[in-house]
Amino acid sequence: MFPSMLDHYQIQLTRMLEAEQYGEAKELLRFLLQCQGEDERHYEEWDSLLTWLEMAFPDSGAGGLGTGSGDGREEEDEDSLREQLLNPSEQDEAYINQVLYIMQHHPMIDQQLLALERAAYIQSPDVNESIKHWLLTSQVHPVVQFKALQCLRKRGFSGTLTMDRLGETVRLEVDATPLSMDDFPQPVIGILERTEQVAEIEDPTLPHFARELWKESLQFLYGTAAYQWMLREDGDTIDIFAAALHLTLLLTVYGSASDDDIRDTYGITEGLRFRYEQACRALRQVAFLQQPGDDEPRS
Repeated sequence: MFPSMLDHYQIQLTRMLEAEQYGEAKELLRFLLQCQGEDERHYEEWDSLLTWLEMAFPDSGAGGLGTGSGDGREEEDEDSLREQLLNPSEQDEAYINQVLYIMQHHPMIDQQLLALERAAYIQSPDVNESIKHWLLTSQVHPVVQFKALQCLRKRGFSGTLTMDRLGETVRLEVDATPLSMDDFPQPVIGILERTEQVAEIEDPTLPHFARELWKESLQFLYGTAAYQWMLREDGDTIDIFAAALHLTLLLTVYGSASDDDIRDTYGITEGLRFRYEQACRALRQVAFLQQPGDDEPRS
């Protein structure tokens, strides 16, 4: 696993524990324990943490993996607990100002994202204008931009925003911002499904990586020309981006991949090669921006 991917999953695990998402944390730990090639101390830490979580929170199984009628209720309970943590009963001016300050100025992106999750529950009507002004006047990391758009949608904001994303000027309908993977248009979901089907044959753990990489790529590329290209409802576009995603996935996880084999598997002919290489460049740009050292918000 590349250091950037390991760092990402460690940050994600920390956020899950802070938000008491114990079921999701256990699922991520089980996944990390299946990965190969990491320092032995990482496996020991993950195994110890997983053992403790299973003893302390035996009923917080990962959503969708259990059986029985209690699964939905457990997921609802976890969501309810998360909302309680993000939505304290006391929301005075000091609390609101602190959340907005962290959102706009904290040097760590994960803390900005957590502040945006809290901002979604703030009852003050002035928050929408604060987030909008910040997005339009500051240089904000693409992932933080996307999360801010999600926050505005959750808060009921309706309207369009024109902003810079990855060097492009894009016009976005805030109330059309996807809140989950299922909210994205079918062609975008179809690209992931195509990659998952092929990747699973190589390695059963790869679909999980593919989903995470695709989710992160969409957060970066949403609204850009590359994203608009994904929305074309034709088989060639799905094959092109699925192949590009698969190649980027192998390079990210293993550090190497056979471009010829990927193109052959997805039927990327010479006539499609130029567009395929364009798609690869778009996804490599995302992978590059996620390398260590790009964790500072540009403001």
